[in-house]
Amino acid sequence: MNILVFIKQVPDTTSVEVDPVTGVLKRDGVASKLNPYDLFALEQALTLRGDGSVHVLTMGPPQAEQAVREAIYMGADGGTILSDRKFAGADVLATSMTLAAGVRRLGSYDLILCGKQTTDGDTAQVGPETAEHLGIPHAANVLEITDLSDGHVTVRVNMDESIETLRLPLPCLLTMDKDVNTPRLPSYKRKLAGTGTVDILSLKDFDDRDETRYGLSGSPTQVERVFPPENHTEQVVWDGEHLGERLYDYLKERKFVRGGM
Repeated sequence: MNILVFIKQVPDTTSVEVDPVTGVLKRDGVASKLNPYDLFALEQALTLRGDGSVHVLTMGPPQAEQAVREAIYMGADGGTILSDRKFAGADVLATSMTLAAGVRRLGSYDLILCGKQTTDGDTAQVGPETAEHLGIPHAANVLEITDLSDGHVTVRVNMDESIETLRLPLPCLLTMDKDVNTPRLPSYKRKLAGTGTVDILSLKDFDDRDETRYGLSGSPTQVERVFPPENHTEQVVWDGEHLGERLYDYLKERKFVRGGM
């Protein structure tokens, strides 16, 4: 079973800056980590691998090698980074277009797994859109893979109000929900051994080199304004009697509640 796993390096903090011109996150110099949802997808891939291989694929700056290396230390056989300034500023459509081009460049596979969403975007759209670009079936919010045989995979998916069982032909793409398994820890022995290779591909390595299909140029949705949420830390402590009346007057003054008749 040859499996591709999409991973992403995300900020390891809630205090991030936004580029006022492009409206995208400033990732340079920000502590990063492997997207938590991708850990479940990677663990599932390692469990299903058998005599095959697990290869991770990500789009990002060269520093994304840190996330790829972590995946290799967990057990992946190798990884590829899609890195080019022309990929910067991509929305979900352009991102999925880039990943699909990367998958075609890598060659044959039996299954693609990814986390259902990332913690920095939370759109849950990139996986399914990539499958559409590749022309393969897909299922989202997968809770469990119950069978993998005869060229098909059977999964249980979370439909919010119900749990459904689906059977899909291979190759296909699955986005894994959280808590479907317990991801293993990176192996220190694999780290010392220097196991696995990391390759970097850019736009010139793709079959489709049309720059208008990638990055900010290929993004039909444009960010008008992005700003960090305000951080309110001011606190007021009241002591004494009639605190309920005092609270009511306070809320009424600020028009959070209306006055009585």
